[in-house]
Amino acid sequence: MIALCLALLCLGSPAIADSLRLATWNVELERRGPGLLLRDILREDDPQITAIAAVIAALSPDILLLQEVDHDHDLHALRALRDRLAQDGPHYPHILALRPNSGLYTGLDMDGDGRCCDARDAQGYGAFTGQGGMALLSRLPIDHDGVHDFSDHLWRDLPGALLPTHDDGTPFPSPKAQAVQRLSYTGQWVVPVMLPSGPLHLLAFHATPPVFDGPEDANGRRNHDEIRFWQVFLDGAFGPPPQARFVLMGDANLDPDDSDGRQGAIRALLADPRLQDPRPMRPGPVAPTPDKSGDPRLHTVNWPDPGPGSLRVSYILPSRDLRILDAGIHWPEDSASASRHRLVWVDLTLP
Repeated sequence: MIALCLALLCLGSPAIADSLRLATWNVELERRGPGLLLRDILREDDPQITAIAAVIAALSPDILLLQEVDHDHDLHALRALRDRLAQDGPHYPHILALRPNSGLYTGLDMDGDGRCCDARDAQGYGAFTGQGGMALLSRLPIDHDGVHDFSDHLWRDLPGALLPTHDDGTPFPSPKAQAVQRLSYTGQWVVPVMLPSGPLHLLAFHATPPVFDGPEDANGRRNHDEIRFWQVFLDGAFGPPPQARFVLMGDANLDPDDSDGRQGAIRALLADPRLQDPRPMRPGPVAPTPDKSGDPRLHTVNWPDPGPGSLRVSYILPSRDLRILDAGIHWPEDSASASRHRLVWVDLTLP
């Protein structure tokens, strides 16, 4: 506690004192095997990592949530990435990366294809434990003792869970598999970040893509419930939730207008009176997309053919008591070399 107080006293940056920039970004820093991301970072010649560092240097967020970053137990890759980012841009003395569900071995057929055990049979898709995890980097201290990790919460234990079934009504893919299936595809965290005026709670997540399944719609149902989890959490189903000064942020993998998934989940979240949607937009005029009904300026990713194209899937939703100063989507023409996703940012002041 003494160390935390000293750290807070040392925060002299006007940017932190007057406003706070939060950002979320699916950086697609997945590699084919464990240790390969660390290797690529340490080589310092990887073009994707160089492009990512340039984007973060240009936006310089105070708090940065990343998705699809390979995880290792001692956070060697994340520490190396943090040091690489500091060469061109901000230094993040405080980091957090909990073990994700991605690649977590189950020993069961989890996707119902009759085989075990490939990447689709992990708790969340992944060829090895930790592939495509989640990471938080912060200029402000993180209260590690106050972190709540809901990543091991069983899907069936969510009130009103939309669990998939076979045509005969039996659990899909099997009762044994459904009994151990976690709700979270990657992770669902509640993280207190300490400001001089008190904690700001970050509600961080990365939901499963609502596709790549069969008529049982297992992924679509899971994506729906991963998003709905946050409303259930704010209702108090898992203990007292923060009543103020919180921000829900991450990759929902669902567009409220044009996704193939169950759009009602994200529409309900965006309409929740406890949250506000700053509707970050990319700068400049954006040509309309003929096959999309949503505003293309809100899109946060562009999956090239034969993918679904551009969609809004990443979100930063502050609680109602927070004041939004500005928001945007970083979308330079050459940023696809970093990731197909784009960095989403919001500037806040806190009461």
